[in-house]
Amino acid sequence: MKILVTGVNGQLGFDVVKQLNKRGHEAVGVDISGMDITDAESVLNVFARVRPEAVVHCAAWTAVDAAEDNAEKARAVNVGGTENIAVACRKCGAKMVYISTDYVFDGSGAQPWKTDDKANPLGVYGKTKYDGEKAVKNLLDRYFIVRTAWVFGLNGNNFVKTMLNLGKKYNQLRVVNDQIGSPTYTYDLAVLLADMVVTEKYGVYHATNGGFISWYDFAVEIFKQAWYATDVVPVTTEEYGLNKAPRPFNSRLDKSKLTENGFSMLPDWKDALARYLKEIKYGAD
Repeated sequence: MKILVTGVNGQLGFDVVKQLNKRGHEAVGVDISGMDITDAESVLNVFARVRPEAVVHCAAWTAVDAAEDNAEKARAVNVGGTENIAVACRKCGAKMVYISTDYVFDGSGAQPWKTDDKANPLGVYGKTKYDGEKAVKNLLDRYFIVRTAWVFGLNGNNFVKTMLNLGKKYNQLRVVNDQIGSPTYTYDLAVLLADMVVTEKYGVYHATNGGFISWYDFAVEIFKQAWYATDVVPVTTEEYGLNKAPRPFNSRLDKSKLTENGFSMLPDWKDALARYLKEIKYGAD
């Protein structure tokens, strides 16, 4: 299958292209230098040249705090760009995978969010990603919307790399313990997306690695597995107080729809972290 992947230089797009090629698909990865998703003509030109059977749309504005000060730019990418991709998919008959986020929910309560729960994004990032979802639904019938959270991968910056870098500089770090969710290793998510894109099992899915933890729990495990002596102090979001955009306190996502439709759950988050640290050459090995 010929599959176009946007955001190839990002964490997820990079791994999706690798996974698709590994399976014998013809994966064509593009980033802004090859296709500006906010430019409808640029998108249509690339689609006309590539003629994809499917598109995995990983490109996005993901800087959550910066989105608050750059709402128009974030909207141009996450909404306008997604609309352009969806229109091009409709014109060439391609199915579409749209990567969304836990930020479409307001983070209230403590129960895992189901795929059909009411969205209520709090900040610009979440609102633009949810409007992107709506654009896909309005323009296409053959789509997968996959909400994920707390992403870490080889190609790009993420919480794991940040903790490892800070752990080298400081003996003690403050990390919030009242935001609960699940980390997601892009390698594992890419495996799922490669499984999913060849099917006709369309709809909205949630996908993260297994287990629910706080950012504090995540940091403690990162240092444990990487053999750092860094002390981690748990603090509330209010005590931490550095974020411009509101963060959801409850980012637990209910992933049961995956198994209901014959897909495999992603592995446990500790297992994912161990494999990732090995990939970036940290830890006991």
